[in-house]
Amino acid sequence: MLIGNKEFDVWNNTYIMGILNVTPDSFSDGGDFNNIEAAINHTEKMIEEGASIIDVGGESTRPGYTLISDEEEISRVVPVIKAIKERFDTVVSIDTYKSGVAKAAIEAGADMVNDIWGLKYDPKMAKVVAKEDVCVCIMHNRDNTDYGDFMPDVLADLKESIDIAKKAGIKDERIIVDPGVGFGKTYENNLEVINKVEQLKQFGYPVLLATSRKSVIAKTYETKTPKDRVEGTLVTTVMGVEKGCSFVRVHDVFANNRAIIMTKAVLNS
Repeated sequence: MLIGNKEFDVWNNTYIMGILNVTPDSFSDGGDFNNIEAAINHTEKMIEEGASIIDVGGESTRPGYTLISDEEEISRVVPVIKAIKERFDTVVSIDTYKSGVAKAAIEAGADMVNDIWGLKYDPKMAKVVAKEDVCVCIMHNRDNTDYGDFMPDVLADLKESIDIAKKAGIKDERIIVDPGVGFGKTYENNLEVINKVEQLKQFGYPVLLATSRKSVIAKTYETKTPKDRVEGTLVTTVMGVEKGCSFVRVHDVFANNRAIIMTKAVLNS
């Protein structure tokens, strides 16, 4: 799979997408990297530690987050994306569900769009992705937890998103799918979708697993802050590798990279 100018062997490897929140209010690291210098320093650190993609987000999507305007989101992410692309030869993803933000980010150098609403929030998003011919991560999400049969319903919801992508003209080789851990799911749903994430492979697209520091971990064992959830994240990363996920989206790149290396060594022995 070609993302930007980088080739990814998505069927034989698991790559790290490093999280770069340039927001004042993200649940785990809000305010840590919302200036250019801090964002660049953290990007450099994540690349050195093993991140292959840097996912830049300008609006928090934590539970109860405050919606901000396209203009404000663009003002946060575009300078950072430009600075990253000027300094590093790395793939950059824009974490947004708004077509205007996606377009501005792509023009600034972003190589892919990470859409937490699976192309369903903004009817223009799929067309922007298709026209710009960039990769897109289609995440499962819904505004309720009223499932009849959980996993079949998740797959059906994702199929709707994939159909939107196909209708807009997004190429198969540009699509990644994500089970949407922490979005539109109960605690039990989150555990189940992690455990059965390999079912998403039936679509024929690479799978991205994003569990880093999420509440499903805090509800499983006691933690004082989101930054105390590294061990739980590592467990899910190992499971993701075992189940054939092509990407994991994480905050703690160094530890997760080591977990991937060790898991692959055992599986390939």
